[in-house]
Amino acid sequence: MLLPKTSRNINRVIPFGVLWFIFSLIYVMLEKGIIGNLDHYPSTGVDYNFARNIFLVPLSGLMMGLLTRILEIGYFSKWFIKNSFTKKIIFKSLIYLVIVIVFLVIITFINTLYTDNVYSIKSLALPAWAFFTDYAVIGIMVYIASIIVITQLYAEFSQSIGVGTLSDFFLGTYHHPVEEERIFMFLDMKSSTTIAENLGHVRYFQMLRAYFFDLSVAVIDYAGSIYQYAGDEMIISWKLKDGLKNSNSIECFFAMKRALDLQAEKYNGQFGLLPGFKAGLHYGMVTAGEIGSLKKEIIFTGDVLNTSARIQGLCNHYHADLLVSEDLAKILQLPDKYEMRSVGENLLKGRIKTMKIFAISNGALT
Repeated sequence: MLLPKTSRNINRVIPFGVLWFIFSLIYVMLEKGIIGNLDHYPSTGVDYNFARNIFLVPLSGLMMGLLTRILEIGYFSKWFIKNSFTKKIIFKSLIYLVIVIVFLVIITFINTLYTDNVYSIKSLALPAWAFFTDYAVIGIMVYIASIIVITQLYAEFSQSIGVGTLSDFFLGTYHHPVEEERIFMFLDMKSSTTIAENLGHVRYFQMLRAYFFDLSVAVIDYAGSIYQYAGDEMIISWKLKDGLKNSNSIECFFAMKRALDLQAEKYNGQFGLLPGFKAGLHYGMVTAGEIGSLKKEIIFTGDVLNTSARIQGLCNHYHADLLVSEDLAKILQLPDKYEMRSVGENLLKGRIKTMKIFAISNGALT
């Protein structure tokens, strides 16, 4: 089985390959319409073979799409993370255009070598030079630049609203209301009001941005999805089977604690403190669906959200960092390193019956 992070990266890479494949296929069809019955390219005299191009060009496009997305995930997204949306699009698009031009030069040389059986540098260079100095190449570059910009816009929108959420919109997964069993974690920063007053609005926001960024890595690693940010609160969700598998929903919480501890020097140096957090978890049936006209969102409705929020609100009362409902505690299969203890029953606001609440701690960290 693939790790959640690996699976997520694959899901981020594949759409790029598909987009490049489709656009490359469209290009081959348009080229055929322009070339017509000719058996060579007018600008270079190189042999034109539609049957070959309909296979090789989309395949090359697929490879280029996968390559650019791998570079995006591995390097460029980190290099330009502090740039604005527009600057990221421009800078990364220029880099990718240069990569594509180099790729085209290599393909042109290979095509010339394969079709004309020439082996000298001069014989290889002349057709390539004729191609890249021809006016027609401007149209090709504009077409390729359009593909790059479109895929970059897709990448940024995907990053902004979430990879899974964007896919759900395209596939229409929640166009009609769907009932699902989900685990929700309401995670809230400790003493956020005091921290905001001490740091001031601007520095507090800078800390909040770094804080959410550092916590998000654990969400990816443990198969969660970020449903919403609400001030200093993060709402994380799992489909029930994903949240229970390998205790992902609980492991995620402690992985986030470790992530912040590893960044203690950064936070203390920049902000004079290391933020902490507390969380409440519950599971149950929710209804998911698209909502809105001017601004569409996929939202979840159901008692499970209110209950999760109420449980999180009890953390200070019970002096606990992590509280879960009795319903969730019954189906969790926790490793031995975790300790679960009942903190008593509580009548949560909006509920008729009391609910037993459990605190979970990691013995290795205490």
